[in-house]
Amino acid sequence: MTRIRSVEAIPVRLARDLDEATGTAGSPSVLKSGEADYRWSASVPAIYSRHFETALVKVTLDNGLTGWGEAQAPLAPQVACAIVDRLLAPLLVGVEFQPEPEHIEKTWHNLYGSMRVRGQTGGFMLDAISGVDLALWDLAGRMRQQPVSGIIAGSLAKTRVSAYLSGLPSGSFADRCRFALDYQAQGFGCFKVFHEAAEGELFQLLDELHDALGASAQLAVDALWRLEESNAAAFGRQLDRRNAVWLECPFMPEEAEAHVRLADEIQTPLAAGESFRTRNEIAPLLHALRFVQPDLGRTGITEGLRIAAMAASANAAVLPHVSIALGPQIAAAIHFAAALENAPLLEFNPSVCRMANLFLESPLRVEDAHWQVPAGPGLGIQVKEAELRAAIRW
Repeated sequence: MTRIRSVEAIPVRLARDLDEATGTAGSPSVLKSGEADYRWSASVPAIYSRHFETALVKVTLDNGLTGWGEAQAPLAPQVACAIVDRLLAPLLVGVEFQPEPEHIEKTWHNLYGSMRVRGQTGGFMLDAISGVDLALWDLAGRMRQQPVSGIIAGSLAKTRVSAYLSGLPSGSFADRCRFALDYQAQGFGCFKVFHEAAEGELFQLLDELHDALGASAQLAVDALWRLEESNAAAFGRQLDRRNAVWLECPFMPEEAEAHVRLADEIQTPLAAGESFRTRNEIAPLLHALRFVQPDLGRTGITEGLRIAAMAASANAAVLPHVSIALGPQIAAAIHFAAALENAPLLEFNPSVCRMANLFLESPLRVEDAHWQVPAGPGLGIQVKEAELRAAIRW
């Protein structure tokens, strides 16, 4: 009988070039000036970190086998880590571990139920549970000598997943077009831009990208929750004229009815999901979405699969969200997408991938605009733990 020996959470902060990162994951817009680590965006109703922050979870069995997970924690990863250390680890240490999806699902429900009557059914609590969940799936694959995608989908699992380029680093329109052209030359056909400035600038950027990339290029827009319902339809019709492939996060996550009304008024499909941890949270606006974007660092694989099944029943595709993340979270998203029939694309941010690969024995690879599914057991990655710990700066 194999039991869980230890559960450890590691809050991570890594130095990064903020200028290079601006316009991409974790810093989609220019931040307001100041010395604080966390700053307001100059245009988006959210705060962001100057650094690269995340929360890793390491689960070790009494046979010495280790699994790695990761919570989506781009700010204050100590919060999710404290939940793992103080609340979740005591519930897991000494418990028998079975490498079966049904066992992991039961564990997810036990952890979810531990604070449910106190209203902790979302937010940081679920981020922490998700970090543990990814580690348990990694362990299951390692014990079974199977990749996670194979456990989920068997022989139907894909060996590669189409990637879309997420974000264009800040600079002139010409600079951004050159950046996109470089990736088009590598085989990329879909590009996402952030609505991080004035509307006119966004539409001009889309027009210049279309001119540079050609009519076959697919352009998506992440509105960063900025739209007001009074002008959202007019904004959406501008995207209709430009044949945008989707409009992401038009309104605040809790404004479900606004999403539903906008979906009825414009042709451009709506996409959302990164802010939601459970199928219960996303259910009110599901029928407004053509693309559902669960973040595995917030849903875990277990709840992510249930969200994907719900999306399939609504004829929606799944585009897993990948933002600030290291190897465990990115690898989990790759395996997740590889296992799903209704997951045609996976997000790719070059600077995030480069950071993740600094701390992996073998890099995660994107070739010919496709994520290559790691072939090893579990998530198929080996974390360079000593190098990572040495690089953390608090």
